[in-house]
Amino acid sequence: MKRKLRISLVIILALLTGYAIMVTVAELPPYGTANNLTYNQVTERYIGDALEDTGVPNMITAIVLDYRAYDTMFETTVLFTAVIAVLITLKTGEGKGGHK
Repeated sequence: MKRKLRISLVIILALLTGYAIMVTVAELPPYGTANNLTYNQVTERYIGDALEDTGVPNMITAIVLDYRAYDTMFETTVLFTAVIAVLITLKTGEGKGGHK
């Protein structure tokens, strides 16, 4: 009896989750239309004023480390950790046995 009840609850939960996903997807705006929220003035400002606002010639660096520094603080930490890991891996020096 308990097993049938559990299976019924799992099925009901799966159906409710599927319904919620379908309703959410149906409310999304059509992909690629010009009036979507992704096409707004923020993108134009990042592209047009990055060098003037930050003084950094690389637009990606300006966005990650200046405009969105607090949003991407942990992403920046991961990037720096990856760079350090690559530098340590590629470091030339004496290994075991005195070989270079």
